[in-house]
Amino acid sequence: MKKYVIWDFNGTILDDLELCLNILNQMLLNQDKQPIDLKTYKEIFGFPIKEYYTQAGLSFENQTFNQLSLDFIKAYQPKSLNEKLHEGVIHTLKTIQSMGLKNVLLSASETNNLIEQVKHFEIDQYFDFVIGTDNVNAIGKVERGLEFMHSNNIDPKQVIYIGDTIHDYEVATQMGVQVVLFDGGHQSYDRLKPLKVSIIHQINDIITYITQN
Repeated sequence: MKKYVIWDFNGTILDDLELCLNILNQMLLNQDKQPIDLKTYKEIFGFPIKEYYTQAGLSFENQTFNQLSLDFIKAYQPKSLNEKLHEGVIHTLKTIQSMGLKNVLLSASETNNLIEQVKHFEIDQYFDFVIGTDNVNAIGKVERGLEFMHSNNIDPKQVIYIGDTIHDYEVATQMGVQVVLFDGGHQSYDRLKPLKVSIIHQINDIITYITQN
């Protein structure tokens, strides 16, 4: 029986896909570059973020990657509080909690920004652990995940990890835990499918998955 469900936040819990696309397109326009559409976004979004920015068409001639990251977060953070959680998230968190499992939030977001979002959406009560990073460059998720596993002496076999990107698959793999991917986030089903892991189309599908595994 699983004891922990590790959740990604952006794209998995928070439906911030269009917000991220809109901010990216504004950044492109600021550099006199062509904006991209949603389909293209889902085909190129990924980690490291710097590589994804490059694929989108951003350059670092007049602004460093760190400056662009700061600009993104400055625009993103306040607007993210106006977005919605994916359908079924709260019900799923409550159900998992009632089953006696611990919900863990693991995000590449900077910790203080993450905590602000979790409290704003009033879901902090459903998480036993909220784990972010110490930067706005979306770097360090693997290290923070491994640190959590080690410091709490957790058996990887007791964990299911749910995310929406190839990077989540990579993080889960390095942590040695089972992973389920959600195709309603930042990357398309076609990009996730080759990973040959379970893919869900609705967040509450994770409940069935847990009970069957």
